[in-house]
Amino acid sequence: MKSGVTVRADNTQAIFDALRAISKKDVLVGIPAEDSQREDVPFGNAGIGYINEKGSPAQNIPARPHLKPGVQSVQSQTIEKLKAAAVATLEGNAAAADRALNSAGIIAAQGVKRYMTITGFTPLAESTLSARARRGRKGAAKELASRAAGNAADNANARPLIDEGQYRRAITYVVRDKNAKS
Repeated sequence: MKSGVTVRADNTQAIFDALRAISKKDVLVGIPAEDSQREDVPFGNAGIGYINEKGSPAQNIPARPHLKPGVQSVQSQTIEKLKAAAVATLEGNAAAADRALNSAGIIAAQGVKRYMTITGFTPLAESTLSARARRGRKGAAKELASRAAGNAADNANARPLIDEGQYRRAITYVVRDKNAKS
């Protein structure tokens, strides 16, 4: 008995190859080791991110989670790109899948940077503002003057997580093989 199905092209191998390739990929957002080094601190941008993400009670630094919430803030957009990667994979188009994964990474990294800019984190301590003001940071000096006048904290003058912008600029993404060493 015939099924009535006619095979015009067999893309099975291309689909399996694309599925195998995409299943071995991760999209990671954060600070790659090569972008972490700084001259002003011994532990680099990755260390700064960890301390700010988790906080450090010993150093009186409150937790200011921004990586995970920043990625979550653009989740609907990144899901669309991940769906596009899956569709491209099922079509046997590994290159299109890779482009979609990279697009998801770009969106996620930008989401973290935006989240850092717009979120009202715990205001900076006066000691931090004073240190920034001594280094010539005008926003810190304005914030100190505002607080001295009895006004409420205004994070727009001196944003937590953003001083010179080195840490924020270091946040990026990579699409890499799962379980890669770096």
